[in-house]
Amino acid sequence: MYRILWGLVIALIAGFGWPQRSAAAPPQTSQCAACHGTNGMGNQAAGFPALAGLPAAYLQAQLAAFKSKERGNATMAGMAAPLTGAQMSALSDYYAALPVAPAPLPAALPTGPGAALAQRGDWQAGLADGIPSCDSCHGPGGLGVGTQFPRLAGQPAVYLAAQLNGWREGTRKTGPMGLMAAVARRLTPAQITAVTAYYAALPANPANGAQP
Repeated sequence: MYRILWGLVIALIAGFGWPQRSAAAPPQTSQCAACHGTNGMGNQAAGFPALAGLPAAYLQAQLAAFKSKERGNATMAGMAAPLTGAQMSALSDYYAALPVAPAPLPAALPTGPGAALAQRGDWQAGLADGIPSCDSCHGPGGLGVGTQFPRLAGQPAVYLAAQLNGWREGTRKTGPMGLMAAVARRLTPAQITAVTAYYAALPANPANGAQP
């Protein structure tokens, strides 16, 4: 019953994004590219996330959260502070429209607790305190669902871990209905390490629709 109710909640709040539209590069992208790359695909080694192909509504909500300090990050707060609503919208549209090149699945994917958490969750603590699978919200292979649950696949492990720890510690407050904060507080440090390594190893756009 708990899984059914959880699924209904996700279905109600996820929705479907509007089709992406092409957008000219706003002037601010020259600063964004220093961390997120000229192609918007981030920097795995440095832990900077990919923005390309994420829903425009999600990106705009994050910029607003950085500006309001609802999402704590000193660098991004400084970048977002001078942006107007129109500039945030233009940046979000631009990055949402950037293509994500197809890539094959790696020959060997991480297994064990990371894959198990991503695909099945952990219900040993029971229905009330169990951990739902990441894929139940973020979609099979962590490719994202709607405008509330972004793509996890291919994002740097250090970035994903920082977000989970931010929800655990209260420095990140964004997200629908406090779902991520509730889930993150149930994860152990070892589970965070395992599940973030799993998603970091997945392609952001699997070739030929392949799934792990």
